[in-house]
Amino acid sequence: MRIIKLLFASILLFISGKIIAQDTTNIIAQDTANLMNQLEKEATQNETIYTTATFKSTRVIDGHSVENLPAHVLDLRISHRFGPLSNGLYNLFGLDNATMRLGFDYGIANNFMIGIGHSTFQKTYDGFFKIKLLRQSSGKNNMPVTLSVMSSMAINTLRMPDSLKTEFGDRTSYVYQLLIGRKFSDLFSLQIMPTLIHADNISFNHVKNNIIAFGIGGRLKISKRISLNSEYYYQLPDTKAPGARNVLSFGVDIGTGGHVFQLHFTNSVGQIEKLFITETTGRWDQSDVLFGFNISRVFQLNKDKKKW
Repeated sequence: MRIIKLLFASILLFISGKIIAQDTTNIIAQDTANLMNQLEKEATQNETIYTTATFKSTRVIDGHSVENLPAHVLDLRISHRFGPLSNGLYNLFGLDNATMRLGFDYGIANNFMIGIGHSTFQKTYDGFFKIKLLRQSSGKNNMPVTLSVMSSMAINTLRMPDSLKTEFGDRTSYVYQLLIGRKFSDLFSLQIMPTLIHADNISFNHVKNNIIAFGIGGRLKISKRISLNSEYYYQLPDTKAPGARNVLSFGVDIGTGGHVFQLHFTNSVGQIEKLFITETTGRWDQSDVLFGFNISRVFQLNKDKKKW
């Protein structure tokens, strides 16, 4: 009987020891986790964490996004726009007609890029620069938005009738734009684009040379490589040309390594700010909608040089 009591007491002591050891282990593990979380929080507060990939590309659809090319990166961009769906079956719903823009963008520094391009529409040559002034960040330096400034110049080289004499200034236009964007989550980004355009009055019947517009663009990421984009520009009525419409576009971005494919529908023929903001005449309610695509291919140049 005494042996049984001793055995029973030993079992109780063993079980109690296991319980106490397990509780002690849990307490130590919890304290360690709390300490690691506190250290990680303090480390995060002492460093600046910058937001990346607010948009997939340097363009939302046609208009610029807050993204910049890295230093010494060349971006070859081909933008293609077919005719309106309202053309019907005879023109294969616009696929028989097409305009395009060929462009070359280059990152001078991580926050400064330039670009040039040529559009078949109105035989327009354009150039731009974009500077990133602020970058969304958290931690030591908290910045809620990314802010960029973009300015461009375009020249209409379309041949005019001999009776219409034009000067160089009549064929040039200038765009000044603020890009204010925020990445709210890994899935959703939004930006606004207040814009001033000084446009020529040769190619379009502008009432005023200075047109003010406000744009809004968004991105909804649905997978690692695919996102849905939208873009809209509203022109102030007193600066809007007669017959002009506000441009509205919807698109899909597909990333494949060094390429980005953008498929979209829009009511605009032009593919630079002066054209798609101020000279859009298509109406969505009358099927004046055009299908188009952008292809972006980037190349890393001067790999041995340090980034600015």
